Amino acid sequence: MFKRINQAVIHLQSNYSTLANSSNEKLVRHVPVLCEQAINYLNPGPQKVFIDMTFGAGGHTKQLLNAHHTIKVFALDRDPVSYELARCASKEYPNRLIPLLGKFSELPMLLKEHNVKKHSIDGILFDFGCSSMQFDEAERGFSVSKNGPLDMRMSRVSNSEEVTAADILASAEEDDLVKILRVYGEEKGAKKIARAIVEARSAFHKIETTKQLADLVASCLQSTHRMDKIQRSTHIATKTFQALRIFVNNELNEINYGMILAEEYLRYEGRLVAITFHSLEDTIVKRHINGNVIEGLANPVPLKYCGHDVTHDKELIDSFVGSSWKQLHKHVILPSEEEVARNSRSRSAKLRAAIKINDHL
Repeated sequence: MFKRINQAVIHLQSNYSTLANSSNEKLVRHVPVLCEQAINYLNPGPQKVFIDMTFGAGGHTKQLLNAHHTIKVFALDRDPVSYELARCASKEYPNRLIPLLGKFSELPMLLKEHNVKKHSIDGILFDFGCSSMQFDEAERGFSVSKNGPLDMRMSRVSNSEEVTAADILASAEEDDLVKILRVYGEEKGAKKIARAIVEARSAFHKIETTKQLADLVASCLQSTHRMDKIQRSTHIATKTFQALRIFVNNELNEINYGMILAEEYLRYEGRLVAITFHSLEDTIVKRHINGNVIEGLANPVPLKYCGHDVTHDKELIDSFVGSSWKQLHKHVILPSEEEVARNSRSRSAKLRAAIKINDHL
């Protein structure tokens, strides 16, 4: 699998380099969310080694590396453009920034290539969800406000095992579409939307662009905007887009397994920081920190529509008895009003930080 991905990346290297250069021009506008708080809780210091599980545009990683000249960071991302950005940034931090291309579930194999042992990492950072760069690129299909193909794959690597959001809409049964929208998007109008998708399909109207999907959702719910949980105006199709993105990328299984791996790779008293942007992500993080390890958090819909290839190590999960974490703060950390004013993306962010107090050696 890794050979296939690497070949695809090499084949598209020039395109990704071009996109990375374009993305680099946008980095001045990119502001990492809750950056100061995240770095403080990670407690950077001399000779420490960290893993940034979601490199994105690299804002958090660069702050870590700048905290001390002997810090090393392994920067993981499944998006080849972010990987290329990490490769470019590694030239500024030779032998200190090590780019890794892959999903959370692929981390053990990637770290093994660099002789990284379990229980050896000083801090691990997660910044879940899509990056600003992904939302800004219409062709990625993540944004409800930018017309483009309904792709939504974070990896961008074209292969037969990875379906797109358009594939889901073209193939999934109506009941499965309802489950996807209701579970992953918390969409109350899931039945109406699923019925509209199936009816469009029956009339041979393919739903292949973000505008087509957004218009369909708006028409069947007879609205174009709604208010979210914190009373922000949002497009009526936002939850539908979220649901499809989460399903296409198998995000909840990946987050669940990523949290398990964080516990396995952190040393005793190592630090965990997780930034989430919606309740589904935050619930998984919170349950892990509280000791409620979720065994095999499978998608509650048939897996035939997606390449769900996460295999949980049952012995590893069974070895966790009670909580291995002590939370480093009493209440969840939220962005200040000043940060929200500077960076609207931070409005729904929540940060949880914990220290590992048990060792499973």
